[in-house]
Amino acid sequence: MSATNTRTVRRAKAGTTEAPWVRWTLIAIALAFMLLFLVLPLAAVFTEALRKGWDAYVAGLREPDAWSAIRLTLLTAVIAVPLNLVFGVAAAWCIAKYEFKGKAFLTTLIDLPFSVSPVVAGLMYVLVFGAQGWFGPWLAEHNVKIIFAVPGIVLATVFVTFPFIARELIPLMQAQGNDEEQAAIVLGASGWQTFWHVTLPNIKWGLLYGVILCNARAMGEFGAVSVVSGHVRGQTNTIPLHVEILYNEYQSVAAFSAASLLALLALVTLVIKTIAEHRNEQALKAAAELPPERPGTSTP
Repeated sequence: MSATNTRTVRRAKAGTTEAPWVRWTLIAIALAFMLLFLVLPLAAVFTEALRKGWDAYVAGLREPDAWSAIRLTLLTAVIAVPLNLVFGVAAAWCIAKYEFKGKAFLTTLIDLPFSVSPVVAGLMYVLVFGAQGWFGPWLAEHNVKIIFAVPGIVLATVFVTFPFIARELIPLMQAQGNDEEQAAIVLGASGWQTFWHVTLPNIKWGLLYGVILCNARAMGEFGAVSVVSGHVRGQTNTIPLHVEILYNEYQSVAAFSAASLLALLALVTLVIKTIAEHRNEQALKAAAELPPERPGTSTP
């Protein structure tokens, strides 16, 4: 075999026909991009947070306003993520498993928060529930406060985060098809048994991935929450809003201390996302290796 043929075989085995210097150049560019836009900003956050020592870092997190922001952020995520979980699973099930009029319209509505600015989303809630909004006078008359209060923050967060779970599950369910569900129903399983024992195990890793992304966005949302919160210190400030206020007041250590919590959330999200993707790939590979028919299999 000639040297040219040997090089061709090696390139084919490597999955590419480009010269080695091209591959290494692209890899170097990708690594440089990640270093510049991912690693260095994260390092800068933790460096600034710890610039005056561990005691100053802890003191920045132990402030009453910081604890209030942390509690509100966690409360918002605890409410928004389960709501989006229920909606996402129901919407994905409906779109992926059934054909009906308005299906394309429903899919478009799910994608709406991706195309609408979060600030605009917050303004929409102000126009609907604000003092001069559609329901503002009625809410004021009945002493119900939504805008510049926790309910408005939760509503805005739910709006900007509800596509994540649904959009993760729809293509997964469409790829899996209806064969297993139909077989379970034919064998006598109820709708709930079919969902719990057939559908849910097939989508569990995709569902986990969607929940992770939804939670990360809920805890880090700024634009929509900034509009509806009113920036009431110690009451309606989430962690991102608290960071903004501290930074504008030149309290850099306290600001970066709070920001480091969001950075840690991003790192934990990345780790869990990697694990979920790996487990999902293993599950798909194991399913692909199964024989097409397994006689004697019974429905759980």
